[in-house]
Amino acid sequence: MALQSVSPIPHLLHSSSPKPSILASSNNGRYFIDFVGLHCKSKRTRRKFTATSRTFSHFVSSSKVKAVLDFARNNNASEESDSRSDLRPKVASLDDILSERGACGVGFIANLENKESHGIIKDALTALGCMEHRGGCGADNDSGDGSGVMTSIPWELFNSWGNEQGIAPFDKLHTAVGMIFLPKDDDLLKEAKRVIVNTFQQEGLEVLGWRPVPVNASIVGYYARETMPNIQQVFVKAVKEETVEDIERELYICRKLIERAASSETWGSELYFCSLSNQTIVYKGMLRSEALGLFYSDLQSDLYKSPFAIYHRRYSTNTSPRWPLAQPMRFLGHNGEINTIQGNLNWMQSRESSLKSSVWRGRENEIRPFGNPKASDSANLDSAAELLIRSGRTAEEALMILVPEAYKNHPTLMIKYPEVADFYDYYKGQMEAWDGPALLLFSDGKTVGACLDRNGLRPARYWRTSDNVVYVASEVGVLPMDESKVTMKGRLGPGMMIAVDLTSGQVYENTEVKKRVALSNPFGKWIKENLRSLKPVNFLSGTIMDNDAILRHQQAFGYSSEDVQLVIETMASQGKEPTFCMGDDIPLAILSQKPHMLYDYFKQRFAQVTNPAIDPLREGLVMSLEINIGKRRNILEVGPENASQVILSSPVLNEGELESLLNDPSLKPQVLPTFFDIRKGVDGSLEKTLNKLCEAADEAVRNGSQLLVLSDRSDVLEPTRPAVPILLAVGAVHQHLIQNGLRMSASIVADTAQCFSTHQFACLVGFGASAICPYLALETCRQWRLSNKTVNLMRNGKMPTVTIEQAQKNFCKAVKSGLLKILSKMGISLLSSYCGAQIFEIYGLGKEIVDLSFCGSVSKIGGLTFDELARETLSFWVKAFSEDTAKRLENFGFIQFRPGGEYHGNNPEMSKLLHKAVRQKSESAFSVYQQHLANRPVNVLRDLLEFKSDRTPIPVGKVEPAVSIVLRFCTGGMSLGAISRETHEAIAIAMNRLGGKSNSGEGGEDPIRWRPLTDVFDGYSPTLPHLKGLQNGDTATSAIKQVASGRFGVTPMFLANADQLEIKIAQGAKPGEGGQLPGKKVSAYIARLRNSKPGVPLISPPPHHDIYSIEDLAQLIFDLHQVNPKAKVSVKLVAEAGIGTVASGVAKGNADVIQISGHDGGTGASPISSIKHAGGPWELGLTETHQTLIENGLRERVILRVDGGFKSGVDVLTAAAMGADEYGFGSVAMIATGCVMARICHTNNCPVGVASQREELRARFPGVPGDLVNFFLYVAEEVRGMLAQLGYEKLDDIIGRTDLLRPRDISLMKTQHLDLSYILSNVGLPKWSSTEIRNQDVHTNGPVLDDILLADPEISDAIDNEKVIHKNVKIYNVDRAACGRIAGVIAKKYGDTGFAGQLNITFVGSAGQSFACFLTPGMNIRLIGESNDYVGKGIAGGELVVVPVDNTGFCPEDATIVGNTCLYGATGGQVFVRGKAGERFAVRNSLAEAVVEGTGDHCCEYMTGGCVVVLGKVGRNVAAGMTGGLAYILDEDNTLLPKVNKEIVKIQRVTATVGQMQLKNLIEAHVEKTGSSKGSAILKEWDTYLPLFWQLVPPSEEDTPEACADYEKTGAGQVTLQSA
Repeated sequence: MALQSVSPIPHLLHSSSPKPSILASSNNGRYFIDFVGLHCKSKRTRRKFTATSRTFSHFVSSSKVKAVLDFARNNNASEESDSRSDLRPKVASLDDILSERGACGVGFIANLENKESHGIIKDALTALGCMEHRGGCGADNDSGDGSGVMTSIPWELFNSWGNEQGIAPFDKLHTAVGMIFLPKDDDLLKEAKRVIVNTFQQEGLEVLGWRPVPVNASIVGYYARETMPNIQQVFVKAVKEETVEDIERELYICRKLIERAASSETWGSELYFCSLSNQTIVYKGMLRSEALGLFYSDLQSDLYKSPFAIYHRRYSTNTSPRWPLAQPMRFLGHNGEINTIQGNLNWMQSRESSLKSSVWRGRENEIRPFGNPKASDSANLDSAAELLIRSGRTAEEALMILVPEAYKNHPTLMIKYPEVADFYDYYKGQMEAWDGPALLLFSDGKTVGACLDRNGLRPARYWRTSDNVVYVASEVGVLPMDESKVTMKGRLGPGMMIAVDLTSGQVYENTEVKKRVALSNPFGKWIKENLRSLKPVNFLSGTIMDNDAILRHQQAFGYSSEDVQLVIETMASQGKEPTFCMGDDIPLAILSQKPHMLYDYFKQRFAQVTNPAIDPLREGLVMSLEINIGKRRNILEVGPENASQVILSSPVLNEGELESLLNDPSLKPQVLPTFFDIRKGVDGSLEKTLNKLCEAADEAVRNGSQLLVLSDRSDVLEPTRPAVPILLAVGAVHQHLIQNGLRMSASIVADTAQCFSTHQFACLVGFGASAICPYLALETCRQWRLSNKTVNLMRNGKMPTVTIEQAQKNFCKAVKSGLLKILSKMGISLLSSYCGAQIFEIYGLGKEIVDLSFCGSVSKIGGLTFDELARETLSFWVKAFSEDTAKRLENFGFIQFRPGGEYHGNNPEMSKLLHKAVRQKSESAFSVYQQHLANRPVNVLRDLLEFKSDRTPIPVGKVEPAVSIVLRFCTGGMSLGAISRETHEAIAIAMNRLGGKSNSGEGGEDPIRWRPLTDVFDGYSPTLPHLKGLQNGDTATSAIKQVASGRFGVTPMFLANADQLEIKIAQGAKPGEGGQLPGKKVSAYIARLRNSKPGVPLISPPPHHDIYSIEDLAQLIFDLHQVNPKAKVSVKLVAEAGIGTVASGVAKGNADVIQISGHDGGTGASPISSIKHAGGPWELGLTETHQTLIENGLRERVILRVDGGFKSGVDVLTAAAMGADEYGFGSVAMIATGCVMARICHTNNCPVGVASQREELRARFPGVPGDLVNFFLYVAEEVRGMLAQLGYEKLDDIIGRTDLLRPRDISLMKTQHLDLSYILSNVGLPKWSSTEIRNQDVHTNGPVLDDILLADPEISDAIDNEKVIHKNVKIYNVDRAACGRIAGVIAKKYGDTGFAGQLNITFVGSAGQSFACFLTPGMNIRLIGESNDYVGKGIAGGELVVVPVDNTGFCPEDATIVGNTCLYGATGGQVFVRGKAGERFAVRNSLAEAVVEGTGDHCCEYMTGGCVVVLGKVGRNVAAGMTGGLAYILDEDNTLLPKVNKEIVKIQRVTATVGQMQLKNLIEAHVEKTGSSKGSAILKEWDTYLPLFWQLVPPSEEDTPEACADYEKTGAGQVTLQSA
């Protein structure tokens, strides 16, 4: 059996003591090993324990299985099967796409001599077993999400079977094998086989026989067995075709015909071809990786031989993993997530009519469709690749077309391989990139290869041995290796590819592969001759209209004075989007009584867990706003005419540029005016106009137009001809052209007045426009610049002077950077992929509008009809013509509160009433506050609901007491920095008095707050002298400590002292973006806590650099459980469609708490468009999460917490009925402690010192902890009163009871068509009560290596008594986060710096992820071997040395020895690595010193301190966002300069003597500790090498002795200052 080879691996502890028993005693004396989460009940225990393992049988019950079984009926399990017999294209629906997502661990093994062996299969299965932690398990803990292998066809095995059956030996050249999942039912099985055989016969193929695949069903998990198909192989012989290509093409057609025939049958969804090929075969299933080889007995047979194997372990975040969606697919094994999938599917579908190739001999119709929204993103990418390959492309070329690298501004490509850039340029206009994090392994049987996405967001390591085998894997250490045989070790960097040609035995590394493909055609020549660039045209230098006409236009198109003054003018004067603060507390557009533009009904989607956001500030080099305009021709044929397009540098056009497009003869542009006529009445007019518009567009395209300009420009506005909202028009034309197969033939450009903010540009591009000319916004910029007011302000120096051209340029620049930010939130790097990708959700538009213009987008609550929308549009339009309209723009009050403007949830009236109630502790005042909330206009979805009960009321005395209800309350994650120390501490003290939980926010915490106060006198304490109203016994610690993407203040001591650790994935007010702290709020105290520089602004990266996928999140959860096993780990998500799927993944990842935030949460500083236009209401997010978890049997594993705009007991009770266990209060807690809602947090000028760091303002802080205590007790009493009214005794009894809610009888101004059925639906209740769920033990990591070490008496003695010890230990890649738990124990006892002992531990082997995380001073760790990602994550001290084993077959300084994102968030310590590191080395390092011999891209990204020395080559984008610390980089061949990001750092030679000493000392230490040959060569020839080093110096370090050569001259007086 394949797995025996890795069975028990005892950990050899080289110490004389007998093997320690590692039983931790739990409350009843037994050791609990909790296998929930990634530690599935393993069939082989890697370490022997005498322990009873607690099984989780209560997760499995038949009622939950039903949900998994039903999927086959309602969800096409067969990937491409398509029940519509008419093949009219249908647009991809986001709902289908959201329910299928996956992430994984993958790899391949290939023998270069093309030698078949069974050993390769055994190795692949072993490697899969070591990837177990990269996959997910169902609630029964036995059904994996899927695993599989692809190999060449094992003819020996099949011939031996044929022999027994009396079948003649197969003719390998002409025989193909199909691996098929068939219906279980016998009759349906016969039926399916009949269809298959008939199709083959019609196509002239001979069916040689059927082989039932031998399987062992007993080892399949419960859920997987319920859906297990009948698995058979079919052998067919192709008689007519001779070449492999022709045979494969014929098989492809057969498969497509069979799928089409099956789609109309009842069993259609149960038929699926894993593979049908003359070259390769795929064995896969819904199995855990170690079960794959046991399930398919073929894989254990010695006759099963192959020269290569691709293996794959799936971690599906989706609800019901399905057999067909396990991987590998037919060509690809894909680890990642395609973010642009909805757009890719729509575009593929639009292509169907134009795809032609001679190889298909006119049979193109029979192979459609090419995509299927019901299948996963991987399955669709696979079918796109398959189409290209079957049409004659090589596998490498197909992947370069689908997943191009970031070739623009790439220093090496542009200089050395211009032809590769030409190839990408040629295809850019024809195939939008399938964008998103992806490691793709591919094979067509002749070539095996791997490539990585343009951002390098998945780990991929490769190595080659002297017996000519090449390995690629997500992790190193998945196979036991004799290191002396390894001849090469490397990693795939961003956009890189490696290919193995099995026939010739060659290995082609990145540029060789690409060069071969790029030279196949004269792409460069074709581009030069056919591709035209749009030349920039100067902006206009004066206004076109007079002021009166401008005003009328602005009124007609819905501008408000806020839009003009706050948004457009800020962008024109500063060139960036305006920053604002607090949250979005106005009603959703559909609930509002004020008219809104159509854009306000759309919310941007954002990346969350399954894929990362991109950092547009620091990693903008992978992003591009370029877009091609013109006809996209047939991608299957290559030729010069395909390049005939116009290329735009961005989608923002000025009037002159639009003009020059309209004059381009080869585009044959057509202008379509967008006005609707209301002379015959409003009803029906809008819809009629849209249909006419679509017909006109259709006709124009059929007549050869390649550019449609939709325009609402007219010389005179007419009262009876209002403009159609441009977004509606663009969407309608886009969808109409897709559905009629014409979309590829033309581009859409919008020429509109109704577009000025970044969100509006994004909506237009997302729904199909290639470019926009915002003529009224540009006119507004010009008018502003010419106004007397602006001229005077500039003259008096109150405002920086800008010219009229500059003002318009600034506006466009702000729009462009805003667009990059919106793309990056979803993790999309190219505008060309974002175009038409519909990355939005709709709140408040009805089905008829969505189906016509925004087909496929999610609109859960329904809403406006066409006629209602027409009336809303009209209400703006008439303002331009009525006599009594004011002579200036109206202020709707959407952003700032103002009397008479839009209602704001947090308004001055409300804060006054609340202050009165909590300060006077008066119940009557609190009931006035409640009354105020009860009478407010409808503001949020929950205002449309009320409670109904089936019981009679009970006396309040019988209801659970307030003190037990407040335990469920938490406050929001407000960082110390965004709010003042006074506010932060007062909130924490109040929550600790109540037993609730406060949250540290990002930015660390002062240890002085962790001890209870004992010195309070008369409400004051010398420990915290700035607070009043204290009591003895108060503690100011935050129970929940936050780990955010900037890792500010995250030290081992901080983690070890938390009750709960929260991973902040997203923030309600600005999901998809990092936290933002303006420089003037970074005081010396804040900078000390965050290990950064005072006065330097801090913007956290949008992604956590160690969470690029669901398996990475599972790893971080593992790390945190490792360092503090007593703290529950919570994951904070923001509501959006598809959050249920994400939450299931998070629950499988072993989180204890999931927090759902609504879009209306607060923030200290954020761009306005982010506050207003991203994220959804928590009512929908909570409902989806709660119900999806229940359907998956996962609801009991996690506590659900919800926050966003909570103000009262009604909110708490509503959230409880929708399924939440705990409730978060953010803004209202600040208001209770004194906030007056001035909404100027981002300026540092808070009038009451709540959100300011200025001493004189903080002195005004009015709050005392008692105020907040009173508030929460009042809320709890309100909850009690309501429970009594409903007749329930405790909150537990109503949690998840949506049946207690009903719609309120209330009439909305805009529509009566809202549909709340989604929120009111119910899929059952959890099996445990909420209290049981909340009180369960912290999930454990199961047995870990650190426990064995801590149980060693010598080690525990050394920790307790600060002694010095030495140890040697073996380590494997499944030992993750090694040393983390030891560090946690030391940090808890001694803090970050107090430990005086020394633990010298040497590990030998391949370490798992997060090796040596969170080390503290006194821990000296040495690793002999290699390691994976996240080495030294968050280390605070100590020493870490990584070296290869002795006598390796490769050269250490050329080999990659540690993975990506090492030293993330490090706050101290020293690291020496003999070998190269991966991407993002030392990202967010604040104080650690490191020496490494080469790194990948983005080295030293966002460093704020410390020192990094690189003795070798680095990748591109070095030192992006580096605001502190120093880097020394050796540049032997003079290639460094173009790779450095020069925005912040200065590049200089090492001239200061102190700097030279620092560098030399670090290299000397490196040589001494690692024996580095590179290092000793440098020291030997020091004078030769020193001038080859560059020193990278950020502004904050320019005056330090290390960086400043003439420093010594300024006198010694200052030196002491500096070092202090």
